[in-house]
Amino acid sequence: MTENICANSLYINILSGGHVEGLLCGKKKSRVPGSSIVEEFYIPYNTLTMTFQSDFSNEERFTGFAAYYVAVDLDECTDFVEEPCSHYCNNYIGGYFCTCPPDYFLYEDKKTCGVNCSGSVFTEPSGEIASPNYPNQYPENSQCKYQVALRPGYFVALTIRSEDFDVEPADSKGTCHDSLILVSGKQRYGPYCGSKFPGPPEIKTRSNILDIIFHTDRAIQHKGWKIRYYAEPITCPQSVIPNSVLDPKKDRYIFSDIVKVTCMEGYEIVRQYDSITTFHSSCQNNGEWSNSNYSCIPVNCGDPSPIDNGKYDYISEPHEPLYKATVQYFCKAPYYTLQNKGEAVYQCSASGQWINEEMGTELPTCVAVCGIPSNPIRETGKIFGGTRAEKGNFPWQVYFEHPRGAGVLISERWVMTAAHVLDGYDMPSMFAGTINIGGRALYEDGKRLVAEASFIHPGWKRLPTGSHRTDFDNDIALLKLKEPVEMGPNISPLCLPGKSPEYELQIGTLGYIAGWGWREKGRLPNYLWKAQIPVVDMDKCRSVKPEGPADSSAYRFTDNMICAGGGKDSCKGDSGGAYSIQDPFNSNQSYVAGLISWGPKCGTFGLYTKVVRYLDWITETMNKHEMKPSIIS
Repeated sequence: MTENICANSLYINILSGGHVEGLLCGKKKSRVPGSSIVEEFYIPYNTLTMTFQSDFSNEERFTGFAAYYVAVDLDECTDFVEEPCSHYCNNYIGGYFCTCPPDYFLYEDKKTCGVNCSGSVFTEPSGEIASPNYPNQYPENSQCKYQVALRPGYFVALTIRSEDFDVEPADSKGTCHDSLILVSGKQRYGPYCGSKFPGPPEIKTRSNILDIIFHTDRAIQHKGWKIRYYAEPITCPQSVIPNSVLDPKKDRYIFSDIVKVTCMEGYEIVRQYDSITTFHSSCQNNGEWSNSNYSCIPVNCGDPSPIDNGKYDYISEPHEPLYKATVQYFCKAPYYTLQNKGEAVYQCSASGQWINEEMGTELPTCVAVCGIPSNPIRETGKIFGGTRAEKGNFPWQVYFEHPRGAGVLISERWVMTAAHVLDGYDMPSMFAGTINIGGRALYEDGKRLVAEASFIHPGWKRLPTGSHRTDFDNDIALLKLKEPVEMGPNISPLCLPGKSPEYELQIGTLGYIAGWGWREKGRLPNYLWKAQIPVVDMDKCRSVKPEGPADSSAYRFTDNMICAGGGKDSCKGDSGGAYSIQDPFNSNQSYVAGLISWGPKCGTFGLYTKVVRYLDWITETMNKHEMKPSIIS
């Protein structure tokens, strides 16, 4: 079939698939005796081209050629170098088709078989999931996807034992051709492969959804894997809100737990219209407590109530009226002091009240400092022929304009005087803080006092108008003022005596008297006069012949009276003033030992109501008609 064989221009060329299958010329004889076939060709293609070439010469009479063809079916299942099907190949005339074993399905490429192992959803709170055919070999060329879907409030936890895992190991480059992948939300675990599970023995996701993806190729199959999963409940924090406690108390709170939340002592929840200290909360499926928008805030006691003649300061944090804040009350010094001993310290309590350990909610009281003159007396003298007092010598002295007399300030709201001064004058006109009562000076320097009520000792005998009095027993009275008097250098009270034996006067004890009463030559002074006189025996007073219609035997002398004087004496117009004596326990203070009551004759000896005998009546009357303030406004 070369050019030497077919040198002329008469030949047949057979082409298929771009290849020359044969070149024929000349006269051919059958190779098989008796057969009419001289040449036979097997063409592995479905197309054939035959070219007959002749030239102009035809020296001999040639007959040409006759060719016969027949289609031969191709067995794709055996004739292909590569297997056309992953499992079963089925040949037919003109083609082939692939089929799969039972429980397998044919992929869209119509050649590859796989196992239908996707779409299973596990919703039970616990269970097992295994690869197909486990513990036998898993199928090749598969893409399995399982899903665990728990109800909200739980997340998926799983365990894989090493003996329950056998997947084709990774190649030399570390690539897993068969692999297990776990996906939970943003968490991704794997791919895993090998003869033992390479991951942690227990995996706790943070989601209630877990996707399990198992991929295999066509090469090698192993036993596969088995997973055990369970529902792990969502946990909530140990505290719902700060400054609170939970009931019941647990080491771990999980989804659906319900607790009672109680604010710690001293804390409360303030809402729009009320305040509470307890509420209920449940552990939610997002791991948060319900009602966590509440807040336990410190109890607010409100600003402490103010007190008269005093103030308060915060002495501890916080410097606002919140739980455990502490304040201390102080009085305006030096004219006021706390009535109760000790420090007036109050703390904001859990009940929302300011509490003092001893007094509870009762407010402290600032009382006027008594018995201490702002200008101590530096010399002695007498009233009847005595010397003028200076400002501040007797800041407790009260001037009675109508009727003419005196009183003694014993607190900021109480004046004590002689009962006989009030005969016919239950509400006298009074002034304090002045020593000059003449003209405009009284109204410019003095502080007008207005009485609200008068209280005369029940033992005082009232006489008909115009009668001559010879009985001055129980000559004591109290006046309550409408408004408290503000204390200062020229106004302050005189102390009351105590009940101890030291306040029983001894003969010779010296005390001061002061007043605007009659002086020598029958004159009434404009200025306050003073004198220091001793206590003397009662017989001294009995021995003086009285001025007036009655003799001394007609007058009543009792143990409720003090006899004092001797050349220095009080007189008419001085009644109700104080006989003040140095306190036996405090040399800087004085107390009202007596009240100027009466006397047989001015300039001799005078009789003074013994105040110590009336202490019970004084305190009882004052307490009965005074309301104690409370710290609760």
